[in-house]
Amino acid sequence: MKKLLLSATFLLSTAAMAQAQEFKYQTPPQALQDLLLAPPTPRVSLASDGRTLALLAVQDFPTVAELSQPELRLAGLRFNPRTNGPSRVSYAVGIKLKKLPNGPETEVKGLPAAARISGVSWSPDNKTMAFALTTPGSGLDGRVELWVADVATATARRLLAQPLNDAFGNSFEWVSDSQTLLARAVPAGRGSAPAADAAPTGPTLQESGGGKKSGARTYQDLLKNPADERQFDYYATSQLLKVKLTDGSTQPLGQPGVIQTASPSPDGKYVLLRTRHRPYSYLLPISSFPQRIDVLDLATGAPVQAIADLPLADAVPTNFDAVATGPRGHAWRADVPATLYYVEAQDGGDPKVKADIRDKIFTQAAPFASPPQELAALPMRFGGLTWGNSTLALAEGYRWADRHQTTWQLNPSAPAQPLSVLFDGSSQDTYKDPGTPYEHRNAQGKYVLLTGGPTGHSIYLLGNGASPEGDRPFVDETDLSTKKTTRWWRSEAPAYETPVAILDASGKHRELLTRRESLTEAPNYYLRDASKKTKPVAVTRFANPYAAFGGSFQKQVLHYKRADGVDLSADLYLPVNYKKTDGPLPTLMEAYPVEFKDKNNAGQVSGSPYTFTRLNWASPVFWVTQGYAVLANASIPIVGEGSKEPNDTYTEQLVSSAKAAIDEGTRLGVVDPARVGVMGHSYGAFMTANLLSHSNLFKAGIARSGAYNRTLTPFGFQGEERTFWQAPEVYNAMSPFNYADKMKTPILLIHGEADNNSGTFPIQTERYFSALKGQGATARYVVLPAEAHGYAARENLLHMLWEMDSWLNKYVKAPAPAPAN
Repeated sequence: MKKLLLSATFLLSTAAMAQAQEFKYQTPPQALQDLLLAPPTPRVSLASDGRTLALLAVQDFPTVAELSQPELRLAGLRFNPRTNGPSRVSYAVGIKLKKLPNGPETEVKGLPAAARISGVSWSPDNKTMAFALTTPGSGLDGRVELWVADVATATARRLLAQPLNDAFGNSFEWVSDSQTLLARAVPAGRGSAPAADAAPTGPTLQESGGGKKSGARTYQDLLKNPADERQFDYYATSQLLKVKLTDGSTQPLGQPGVIQTASPSPDGKYVLLRTRHRPYSYLLPISSFPQRIDVLDLATGAPVQAIADLPLADAVPTNFDAVATGPRGHAWRADVPATLYYVEAQDGGDPKVKADIRDKIFTQAAPFASPPQELAALPMRFGGLTWGNSTLALAEGYRWADRHQTTWQLNPSAPAQPLSVLFDGSSQDTYKDPGTPYEHRNAQGKYVLLTGGPTGHSIYLLGNGASPEGDRPFVDETDLSTKKTTRWWRSEAPAYETPVAILDASGKHRELLTRRESLTEAPNYYLRDASKKTKPVAVTRFANPYAAFGGSFQKQVLHYKRADGVDLSADLYLPVNYKKTDGPLPTLMEAYPVEFKDKNNAGQVSGSPYTFTRLNWASPVFWVTQGYAVLANASIPIVGEGSKEPNDTYTEQLVSSAKAAIDEGTRLGVVDPARVGVMGHSYGAFMTANLLSHSNLFKAGIARSGAYNRTLTPFGFQGEERTFWQAPEVYNAMSPFNYADKMKTPILLIHGEADNNSGTFPIQTERYFSALKGQGATARYVVLPAEAHGYAARENLLHMLWEMDSWLNKYVKAPAPAPAN
């Protein structure tokens, strides 16, 4: 859609205003404004030694003018040509340092006014923090700079005069000596950018043939023509620099190129370089472009070994666990000085091919001249590798078809031995989730498994602790020699507490850093000794952002069943002073469907009844201030067991789940079933349109940034991996666009003008609205200027709340008319 209007644009279905209208920004009731603009809570970053906590003040909502800065959308990336950095970043605007447990909060000095900070990274010795600082500039003089802050003096300084090339993000990394950084910089003297509007020298051409299948999911922001390619090369090309911490002096390493990643080896002697190169694709993002993997000498920048040169990955099947052929995922082994590892498919990358071995893991040690050595052969698709020490590593495998996952224990010193299963089960069986193995940073700044226990063979697992009573996060110790697990600690009601870091695993103290909250207490960080029943010690005292509004919201977790027996849940919020004698209320329901392969897993409880309610811009909870009951996070599982796929009966399960939520609220006497609205964002918007098309449960709906015609995403969407040609009846039945003539319920459609999410192009809402309008449905279409899939600008968010509030008041809150005689 062309960017024609500076303020929100509406396409109204009334006869008097049938054309696009310019409309000024509006603001919602004061309570909604105050809740949206409540002070943001700082972020934190913990030094790996657990001694220092960085408190990062968070940027407030940007204005629509800030969001409308120049933006290039190339190869699946979005960046600002003025700065050569990402165009949509939630910056920190200040840093305070705090020595744990009780040190004062010390403001870091030396930062410029209105600092825009991102990418905070601690040196391996924890004495220095590095970060990117963006200066927007007034023309083409903006830049992203490399800065450092000395922890002892709490003083910041610019380290590198040459601007970073931050188009890919994460443009710098520490070397293990803590005195050197690797940085990707804008090449010196690169000249002016190629003209984006130069007259074409010929048509743009794409071609297929030879029986080669190259279907792709529906991506946005792709290259479209040779002019785009030239611009991409200009802005994505960087020079790798070695930067000294002492004085900011630099040494170029290798040649300029489209360097996506540059990672130093643990011993600081080599650099692993991933460089993208032509031929580019107009159908796929940069993640599929040809790539060259090289190792450079970090001291001299000289080439050491060309590891791989991989072609365009344009023939990967569209299945979720399909991968490209050839070696992939090259990275450093974290626990030894300089050894690479990578994975290679043994089934042609196609999960539909029968194969006993899906993937093999290989390693190759410095100086990389000897052939790679096979470490392990996996019967499932490789999902990740966590290094521990010379005799311990953990490999993960997964299979999408039945949502199965396995974790194996490996001995790196005894490669190609039979796999030893450590954990095995469904990825959707959250009640049996053993947790995530905990990693700590070693002296080289790389993350490896934390080991300990009486025999030294224990690892530690941090988990959400899903249970029928809700999530209860935990820390476990598992002895790998006996497979015995001991629970260190578990969150206890009436609080919700999550482990953040293990600070001491010696067995004497078992010290943890946790994040603790409750229904009435805003989240804060605590030190806790899991070996003692003592109260945790607060290390932050972040204020309750809603103290001026009563401090918290009435919240109750509901548990109920669907007609087919599947267990469901929802978070019920009620107005602060609501009493049951007040009777049933107008209600707003919000949900996001999820696919499952087992109805027992689908019915498992998620979330906790004890979490503090922090409203983000997308929340439905705002409307408790306007007299509504709110059913938030209503579970809508879409189940397909055995050979059946979940979406085979999508509509039936969708409507049944929504009806069960309304029925439960009605049974409790708080929901007026004649005055219920439904809302959703993205796949939740798709859900909303389908619910209004296939049921009479709701008085109105609000659908934000959705997709409504599945033939426009023909190679799969969300959890559906079948293509349109494999399951046309499913695609058609699930597309609310096909049922525009059945829509009898008012629907408010909102979409970000610059949506960047796969499949949710703004044209999805544009054409859906046109179909609804053509069929005489009651609909309203709002385009939010400059917004991506998630919304950010203050003016747009306030206007969005006004639109939603006005819509709900008009079609849901107002008493329903009496039925005709």
